[in-house]
Amino acid sequence: NGILKKAKELTVLCDAKVSLVIFSSTGKMTEFSSSPLEIILDKYQRSSGNKLWDAKHEYLNSEVERVKKENDNMQIQLRHLKGEDITALNPKELIPIEEALLDGLTKVRDKKMEYWNRMKNNGRMLEEENKRLKYMENPKQYMEMEEKGELENCRNYPSQIPFSSLHIKPIHPDLQEPKGYYNF
Repeated sequence: NGILKKAKELTVLCDAKVSLVIFSSTGKMTEFSSSPLEIILDKYQRSSGNKLWDAKHEYLNSEVERVKKENDNMQIQLRHLKGEDITALNPKELIPIEEALLDGLTKVRDKKMEYWNRMKNNGRMLEEENKRLKYMENPKQYMEMEEKGELENCRNYPSQIPFSSLHIKPIHPDLQEPKGYYNF
Protein backbone atom coordinates (compact mmCIF):
# COMPACT_ATOMS: atom_id res chain seq x y z
CA ASN A 1 0.00 0.00 0.00
CA GLY A 2 2.95 2.30 0.73
CA ILE A 3 4.38 1.96 -2.76
CA LEU A 4 1.05 3.06 -4.27
CA LYS A 5 1.12 6.12 -2.00
CA LYS A 6 4.66 6.96 -3.21
CA ALA A 7 3.58 6.57 -6.86
CA LYS A 8 0.74 9.03 -6.29
CA GLU A 9 3.12 11.46 -4.56
CA LEU A 10 5.58 11.28 -7.48
CA THR A 11 2.77 12.11 -9.86
CA VAL A 12 1.77 15.20 -7.90
CA LEU A 13 5.16 16.47 -6.68
CA CYS A 14 7.21 15.85 -9.82
CA ASP A 15 4.44 16.29 -12.38
CA ALA A 16 5.47 12.88 -13.70
CA LYS A 17 3.50 10.24 -15.52
CA VAL A 18 3.64 7.12 -13.38
CA SER A 19 2.23 3.69 -13.96
CA LEU A 20 2.54 0.90 -11.42
CA VAL A 21 1.29 -2.67 -11.64
CA ILE A 22 1.88 -5.06 -8.75
CA PHE A 23 1.11 -8.78 -8.60
CA SER A 24 1.09 -10.36 -5.15
CA SER A 25 2.26 -13.91 -4.48
CA THR A 26 -1.40 -14.98 -4.46
CA GLY A 27 -1.90 -13.55 -7.95
CA LYS A 28 -3.89 -10.47 -6.92
CA MET A 29 -3.23 -7.48 -9.15
CA THR A 30 -3.02 -3.90 -7.92
CA GLU A 31 -2.45 -1.01 -10.28
CA PHE A 32 -2.07 2.74 -10.40
CA SER A 33 -1.69 4.92 -13.44
CA SER A 34 -1.58 8.70 -13.50
CA SER A 35 -2.70 8.73 -17.13
CA PRO A 36 -4.11 5.98 -19.34
CA LEU A 37 -1.82 2.96 -19.34
CA GLU A 38 -1.90 2.69 -23.14
CA ILE A 39 -0.46 6.21 -23.49
CA ILE A 40 2.32 5.48 -21.01
CA LEU A 41 3.18 2.17 -22.71
CA ASP A 42 3.21 3.79 -26.16
CA LYS A 43 5.52 6.52 -24.86
CA TYR A 44 7.78 3.87 -23.29
CA GLN A 45 7.88 1.93 -26.54
CA ARG A 46 8.85 5.05 -28.55
CA SER A 47 11.46 6.22 -26.02
CA SER A 48 13.17 2.89 -25.42
CA GLY A 49 12.77 1.32 -28.85
CA ASN A 50 11.57 -1.90 -27.20
CA LYS A 51 8.54 -3.51 -28.77
CA LEU A 52 6.04 -4.57 -26.14
CA TRP A 53 3.90 -6.40 -28.69
CA ASP A 54 4.54 -7.56 -32.23
CA ALA A 55 2.82 -6.68 -35.52
CA LYS A 56 0.38 -9.56 -35.15
CA HIS A 57 -0.92 -8.12 -31.89
CA GLU A 58 -1.12 -4.67 -33.45
CA TYR A 59 -3.14 -6.10 -36.35
CA LEU A 60 -5.47 -7.95 -33.98
CA ASN A 61 -5.94 -4.79 -31.94
CA SER A 62 -6.80 -2.75 -35.04
CA GLU A 63 -9.12 -5.53 -36.22
CA VAL A 64 -10.93 -5.51 -32.86
CA GLU A 65 -11.33 -1.74 -33.13
CA ARG A 66 -12.66 -2.05 -36.69
CA VAL A 67 -15.20 -4.71 -35.65
CA LYS A 68 -16.29 -2.59 -32.67
CA LYS A 69 -16.91 0.40 -34.96
CA GLU A 70 -18.78 -1.78 -37.45
CA ASN A 71 -20.89 -3.20 -34.63
CA ASP A 72 -21.67 0.30 -33.35
CA ASN A 73 -22.74 1.38 -36.87
CA MET A 74 -24.94 -1.68 -37.22
CA GLN A 75 -26.53 -0.98 -33.82
CA ILE A 76 -27.32 2.56 -34.98
CA GLN A 77 -28.78 1.28 -38.27
CA LEU A 78 -30.91 -1.26 -36.40
CA ARG A 79 -32.25 1.45 -34.08
CA HIS A 80 -33.07 3.59 -37.13
CA LEU A 81 -34.89 0.68 -38.79
CA LYS A 82 -36.91 0.26 -35.59
CA GLY A 83 -37.83 3.95 -35.76
CA GLU A 84 -35.63 4.94 -32.82
CA ASP A 85 -33.25 7.91 -32.81
CA ILE A 86 -34.49 9.28 -36.16
CA THR A 87 -35.52 12.76 -35.04
CA ALA A 88 -32.01 14.11 -35.64
CA LEU A 89 -31.79 12.66 -39.17
CA ASN A 90 -32.30 14.83 -42.22
CA PRO A 91 -34.57 13.79 -45.12
CA LYS A 92 -31.63 12.49 -47.21
CA GLU A 93 -30.69 10.11 -44.41
CA LEU A 94 -34.30 8.97 -44.01
CA ILE A 95 -34.74 7.95 -47.69
CA PRO A 96 -32.48 4.84 -47.59
CA ILE A 97 -34.11 3.77 -44.31
CA GLU A 98 -37.56 4.08 -45.88
CA GLU A 99 -36.43 2.15 -48.97
CA ALA A 100 -34.95 -0.64 -46.84
CA LEU A 101 -38.17 -0.90 -44.84
CA LEU A 102 -40.34 -0.97 -47.97
CA ASP A 103 -38.10 -3.62 -49.55
CA GLY A 104 -38.31 -5.73 -46.40
CA LEU A 105 -42.08 -5.32 -46.25
CA THR A 106 -42.41 -6.44 -49.89
CA LYS A 107 -40.29 -9.53 -49.23
CA VAL A 108 -42.33 -10.43 -46.15
CA ARG A 109 -45.60 -10.03 -48.06
CA ASP A 110 -44.28 -12.15 -50.95
CA LYS A 111 -43.21 -14.90 -48.58
CA LYS A 112 -46.57 -14.74 -46.81
CA MET A 113 -48.46 -15.01 -50.12
CA GLU A 114 -46.26 -17.92 -51.22
CA TYR A 115 -47.03 -19.73 -47.97
CA TRP A 116 -50.75 -18.93 -48.23
CA ASN A 117 -50.92 -20.22 -51.84
CA ARG A 118 -49.09 -23.40 -50.88
CA MET A 119 -51.53 -23.99 -48.02
CA LYS A 120 -54.49 -23.29 -50.32
CA ASN A 121 -53.21 -25.80 -52.91
CA ASN A 122 -52.58 -28.38 -50.20
CA GLY A 123 -56.14 -27.86 -48.96
CA ARG A 124 -57.53 -28.42 -52.46
CA MET A 125 -55.45 -31.54 -52.93
CA LEU A 126 -56.66 -32.90 -49.60
CA GLU A 127 -60.29 -32.19 -50.52
CA GLU A 128 -59.90 -33.99 -53.85
CA GLU A 129 -58.13 -36.88 -52.18
CA ASN A 130 -60.98 -37.10 -49.70
CA LYS A 131 -63.45 -37.27 -52.60
CA ARG A 132 -61.42 -40.05 -54.25
CA LEU A 133 -61.37 -42.01 -51.03
CA LYS A 134 -65.12 -41.60 -50.71
CA TYR A 135 -65.43 -43.05 -54.22
CA MET A 136 -63.58 -46.12 -53.11
CA GLU A 137 -66.16 -46.40 -50.35
CA ASN A 138 -69.20 -45.76 -52.53
CA PRO A 139 -68.62 -45.67 -56.33
CA LYS A 140 -72.25 -44.86 -57.16
CA GLN A 141 -72.21 -41.68 -55.07
CA TYR A 142 -68.91 -40.70 -56.74
CA MET A 143 -70.45 -41.01 -60.20
CA GLU A 144 -73.33 -38.76 -59.14
CA MET A 145 -70.86 -36.19 -57.80
CA GLU A 146 -68.88 -36.30 -61.04
CA GLU A 147 -72.06 -35.77 -63.10
CA LYS A 148 -72.92 -32.71 -61.01
CA GLY A 149 -69.42 -31.28 -61.68
CA GLU A 150 -68.31 -31.44 -58.07
CA LEU A 151 -65.12 -33.27 -59.05
CA GLU A 152 -64.01 -31.03 -61.92
CA ASN A 153 -60.50 -30.48 -60.52
CA CYS A 154 -60.06 -34.07 -59.47
CA ARG A 155 -57.53 -34.91 -62.16
CA ASN A 156 -55.51 -31.72 -61.73
CA TYR A 157 -53.84 -32.88 -58.52
CA PRO A 158 -51.64 -35.91 -58.00
CA SER A 159 -53.03 -38.57 -55.74
CA GLN A 160 -51.57 -38.82 -52.27
CA ILE A 161 -52.15 -42.61 -52.29
CA PRO A 162 -50.54 -44.62 -55.08
CA PHE A 163 -53.38 -46.49 -56.77
CA SER A 164 -50.96 -48.94 -58.37
CA SER A 165 -50.59 -50.57 -54.96
CA LEU A 166 -54.36 -51.18 -54.65
CA HIS A 167 -55.83 -54.35 -56.08
CA ILE A 168 -59.63 -54.45 -56.25
CA LYS A 169 -61.34 -57.82 -56.80
CA PRO A 170 -64.97 -58.18 -57.82
CA ILE A 171 -67.31 -59.42 -55.11
CA HIS A 172 -69.57 -61.51 -57.36
CA PRO A 173 -68.28 -65.13 -57.65
CA ASP A 174 -68.90 -65.33 -61.44
CA LEU A 175 -66.58 -62.37 -62.06
CA GLN A 176 -63.67 -63.78 -60.10
CA GLU A 177 -60.88 -65.69 -61.79
CA PRO A 178 -61.12 -69.44 -61.33
CA LYS A 179 -58.45 -70.90 -59.11
CA GLY A 180 -55.63 -72.53 -61.00
CA TYR A 181 -56.81 -71.09 -64.35
CA TYR A 182 -53.59 -69.18 -65.05
CA ASN A 183 -50.85 -71.54 -63.94
CA PHE A 184 -47.59 -71.01 -65.76
